[in-house]
Formats: sequence, structure tokens, C-alpha cells
Amino acid sequence: MRALGLSWSRLANLVPVLFGITLVSFVLIRLVPGDPATQILGNRYTPEAAEQIRSSLGLNDSILTQYGIFLRSAVTGSFGESYQYHRPVGEILVDRVGPSLLLVGVTAALCTLISLPLGVLAAVRRGGALDQGTRIFFTLGYALPAFLIGIVLILVFGLKLGWFPIGGYGTGLGQHLYHLVLPAVTLAIPFSTVLVRSLRASTINVLESDFVTIARLKGISSWAVLARHVLRNAIAPVAVVFGVNLAFLVGGTVVIENVFSIPGMGSLLVGAVATRDYPVVQAVSLVLAVFVLLVNVLTDVVHRLLDPRLAVAVTR
Repeated sequence: MRALGLSWSRLANLVPVLFGITLVSFVLIRLVPGDPATQILGNRYTPEAAEQIRSSLGLNDSILTQYGIFLRSAVTGSFGESYQYHRPVGEILVDRVGPSLLLVGVTAALCTLISLPLGVLAAVRRGGALDQGTRIFFTLGYALPAFLIGIVLILVFGLKLGWFPIGGYGTGLGQHLYHLVLPAVTLAIPFSTVLVRSLRASTINVLESDFVTIARLKGISSWAVLARHVLRNAIAPVAVVFGVNLAFLVGGTVVIENVFSIPGMGSLLVGAVATRDYPVVQAVSLVLAVFVLLVNVLTDVVHRLLDPRLAVAVTR
């Protein structure tokens, strides 16, 4: 564990971070105007009925008492009962986490397939048509809001051409992947921009290194040098960029899931905020935070595996 740059103390430092996240999410949702009792009753609202619901949900208890109840439910994994669905929040999360994870996984795989060849080729042929075209396309994609890209893809490839569904999740893995094509492309365009630029800059830096020059003087072909020496050294710093942006990608799924009506964590979160479903909002916020922290830890591990010098530095 220490060779990878991890230690029990470092993992223990994640605990206060998670504690702070629970506190922030708990406070912020209660600052949003609105009353859960009003949302639950709707047209049947009366002051007496609303007071009865607040009492049954524990909303009349002190803030500290409510926060303590939330922490205990989070530790057990139940996260309390949803005001809207009348089910344990833990069960709802189990149903919703799959589509979100699959969307993130498909987007990450798509970004890798796009960024790896384009970043390397743009560096090898820098200043050429491919380099300039890639830069213009991805810069434009990065500048546009993700939801706008999604709407354009829906209009062109969903409604006009009819190649892909414009919403839903389908049944079975094949249908899931088919329905996630447009959402994944929507998220992959701005994500790939950062990766292509980082890989291009890293590859150019390695190409100008002395060991690459020596390898070429030995008569090794350009593609062999690229595969054996350049790519391995260029991809290590890009792994950090990939991990950091993968963490930010989780936030992007919140919007895109609502654009494409995907029944994942993002759509669940937006619906829960609208209905003031406190237990669901707090649980989803915590789960997303845990995912981001795990991605950051795994990013450090992968970076040290790709660059052994970092692991050696930690052991000294």
C-alpha cells in the first residue's frame, strides 16, 4: 500500500471529508425554500395535516437531532425513508446507481477511444490539418454547454435521422448501451477536449526527449519508438487529468440524465430537490461524493503504477 502512495492515515483523512459533505448537504437542502409537507399534500394541504406530517417525519425536531438521525441511517446504509417514494432510500439508490455508473463507464471508454489516437497523432503531426481540425472541433465542443450539445444530438441523430433513441434506458445490456450512445457522446465531447490537449502536450514533450532521439539514431522505426517509449511516458501525466475530469464527469451526469430521461442518480437528485425529499438528496449527495473520492484515490494509484518513480519517492 505504501509503495502505491497510500497509507491508512491517508485513507483515514477521507473520513472528515465525508463528514463535511454530509453536513453541507444537510444544511443546503434545508436552505432551499419550500416545505416537504406542502409538497406531499399538494391540493390536500391543510395546516393541521401539514403539522401532522412534519411531526411524523421528525421535521419538528431540532436540527442536531435530525442530523444525528441522518448520520445513523447513513452508517447503516438505509438512509431513512423517502418522503416521495415511501421506500427506504437505500433501496432506491440500488435501483438508480446502475444507469449512472454505466453512463460514466461508457463515456470514459468513449473518451479513451477518441482521445488516445487523436492526441498522439496531433502531436506527431503538429501543425497539420489533423492537429488544427481537432483543436477547432474540440474547442468548440468545450465552449458549448453540455445540455445544448445533447439537444443538438437529439434533433439530428434522434429525431431527423432516427439512428438512436432520444430518451429512456431500455431493457437488457444491449438496449442500455444503445440508449446511452447519445448521452455518452454528449459528455465525451467536452471531456475529450481536455484529454486530447493534455496528451498532445505530453507526447510532444516526450518526443523532444534525449532518449527518443537516441532510439531513432539506433535505427528503430518511428512507430516502434512511439509505441515502446513515447506512449508509455506520455500517458502517465494524462492519467491524472483523466481521473480529475472523471470526477467532474459525475456532476455532468446530473444534467444529462435529465435531458435524456435516464433513470439514474442525477435525475433522482433533481426530482428529490424539487419535491424537498431531504433523505434522498442527502443520500445521493453522499454517494456521489464517495464516488469522487474513490476516483481520486484510484487516480493516484494508477499514476504511481504508470510512473514507478513516484512510488519509489514515497518509500524513501
